[in-house]
Amino acid sequence: MKNLFILFALLGMIIQGYSQQINFVDYKKFFDNKTMRVDYYHSGAAGEEHFAIDRILNDGPWSGSKTQLLDPLQYGLYLFEVRDLATGTPLYSRGFASIFGEWQTIPEAQEKWGTFHESIRFPWPLKPVSLTIQKRNAENQFETLWETQVDPSSRVVNPAFNEATFKIYTVLNNVNPNENVDIVILGDGYTEDEMNKFHADATRLTNALFEVEPFKSNKHKFSVRCVDTPSPVSGVNRPHPGVFKRTPLSVSYSSFDSERYALAYDNRTIRDVASAVPYEFMFILINEKTYGGGGIYQLYSTVAVDNTFSEYIFVHEFGHHFAALADEYYTSDVSYHPEEITIEPWEANITALLDKENLKWKDMVDPATPLPTPWEKEKYDAFSYEIQKERRALRAAKVPESDVEALFEREKKESEAILDHMEYTGKVGAFEGGGYMQYGYYRPYADCIMFTRNKQEFCPVCQRAIEGVIDAYTR
Repeated sequence: MKNLFILFALLGMIIQGYSQQINFVDYKKFFDNKTMRVDYYHSGAAGEEHFAIDRILNDGPWSGSKTQLLDPLQYGLYLFEVRDLATGTPLYSRGFASIFGEWQTIPEAQEKWGTFHESIRFPWPLKPVSLTIQKRNAENQFETLWETQVDPSSRVVNPAFNEATFKIYTVLNNVNPNENVDIVILGDGYTEDEMNKFHADATRLTNALFEVEPFKSNKHKFSVRCVDTPSPVSGVNRPHPGVFKRTPLSVSYSSFDSERYALAYDNRTIRDVASAVPYEFMFILINEKTYGGGGIYQLYSTVAVDNTFSEYIFVHEFGHHFAALADEYYTSDVSYHPEEITIEPWEANITALLDKENLKWKDMVDPATPLPTPWEKEKYDAFSYEIQKERRALRAAKVPESDVEALFEREKKESEAILDHMEYTGKVGAFEGGGYMQYGYYRPYADCIMFTRNKQEFCPVCQRAIEGVIDAYTR
């Protein structure tokens, strides 16, 4: 029997070693030390999508990991993969999300065609490669949507680097881009006279991020740099209240007709500016007081810097952008139309609980905690939906932002009174309500920064997901 145990142990070591071997890519064998950026147009409607290359160019020195080249997490609605053309060997992959992927889920995509400019970035290949973009199907498995070939020596590939000069402000520098998580912060709606404010806002919000775990414990693994883009006007475009402006990065509220959703659609300009520094993740600060922001996995996050809740927004939206965390709230108005729940969602922090014996965070659940986990849902829902009615009325009346902030402060106080004193508060479980769904989706914790504005902290499940992303860029 002892020999049999030894045999199984050796077999396990062999399998583990083989797995590590097939996932290892020798960077120097396949890549140069610079970044290839493929800009493309992503077009279609609710039931179709198409791709067309805009340009392929040099986006500066490669700042990502040179050892973690194949995505170990595969979060995101999409995944791109680079393979050696001659042998088919996988060389690089990353999951991602996009504005197009979100836009497809709103009513507008049922009615008309849309086109969005997007980019993917990977180490500069030494030889021709195949590039595929894949998307999750109805079973949440990735299927190839588009495939093309890229020859780095081709005339259509531009190896020249952008020589435009931008002023750089360093917030946090841990020296080695290939072993750090590199964040670039851009600002929109800041005039030349407000550049010091931009730098101060970036420093303040960066400090807020690194007060929250697991970022706090991993601060030494991050670098944060700002790139200045002075604007001719202060503030950005806000269509709902009828305030229209043109700014360098074209950030605008009212994305997908949501008054608080702020995105920027000029991807080409944004990428050109960001390439002035090493980066994997991006934040765009909005020089506004009106509550708003957004976050898309592997694209960027945005935040209105002068709102009372700006630090909350900054950290919450970075949860989307950095670790593909799902929104856990469901009472607020959103533009998306969630589909019938038939499969387990891919996000790390929500579940359909279709198989509670194999809950994705089961190892973190105390055996004494029931699944699903009881909580004061009816009481919370009645209160929270009423708050949303008041919010809509305030926005319709175009009241000062301070009135909306006062509502949010009251919401925070009353929701804490409910969520902080339940039987399973502070326990990992499966609490019904999440992912914009009142019923059918479950979140892992009674309260979390992905659920409410109550606490500036991620729950244990969200923290673990974030740590996985940090590891993927620093090991």
